[in-house]
Amino acid sequence: MGNYAWSHRLEDVDLEELSRLYRIAPLGDKPPERLATVFGNSRFTCFVRAGDTLVGAGRALADGADCAYIADVAVHPAHQGQGLGSDIIRRLLELARDHKKILLYASPGTEPFYRKLGFLPMNTAMAVWADPDRAVDIGLLRREP
Repeated sequence: MGNYAWSHRLEDVDLEELSRLYRIAPLGDKPPERLATVFGNSRFTCFVRAGDTLVGAGRALADGADCAYIADVAVHPAHQGQGLGSDIIRRLLELARDHKKILLYASPGTEPFYRKLGFLPMNTAMAVWADPDRAVDIGLLRREP
């Protein structure tokens, strides 16, 4: 695995560079001002650099005791498949270890990856989505018959 520098401070990150990382990861268009809000409101953050390049990021919302939610884990394509995504999640799990439960939602097909990190499927998870039709179309939500 490469020689990486880790940070947990949003102040250490250029938000334009973070936005580019999400586009090329590819995890969608996340504008810098939106990233400032979501990372700024997250209790735990994780940023990874290879030299001068931001190659990984992730965050966890948390209430301090009961529930934490891991979100927005991204790895630069040139660094995928080397364990960096797993390391980011492990660090976030460690930071949130004192919480009763740690949640995440997985894109369809990525469940085996998260199972290797200790996550189990939930039977009762439900969601209200800003665009439920799209979420159903891409397999994140399902409509009951």
